[in-house]
Amino acid sequence: SRYLEWLMINGEIKAWNFEPKRFDFPIKRGNNSYLPDFLVTNNDGSKTWHEIKGYFSAGSRTKMKRFLHFYPDEKLIIIDKDAYQSIAKQVKNLVHGWE
Repeated sequence: SRYLEWLMINGEIKAWNFEPKRFDFPIKRGNNSYLPDFLVTNNDGSKTWHEIKGYFSAGSRTKMKRFLHFYPDEKLIIIDKDAYQSIAKQVKNLVHGWE
């Protein structure tokens, strides 16, 4: 969230929200919903969902696959451990309070 706030303050994105929407799947068993971590509104008005994952459990993979299947018009960006470390190298000294 600190990174997204930094991007917004620096004009790289328009806005962001933490867990603003749960997506339900029309199934009866198993993982029947998904709550992405962040919704990012880009400067051009387009929106992308961002999921932060240091580790992928089987359940997490299933939820993301179902999200992409049942909501094909939504864009999902997954920030895994490698992506997080890459971002950290670039901005950890710029973003106040970086972990």
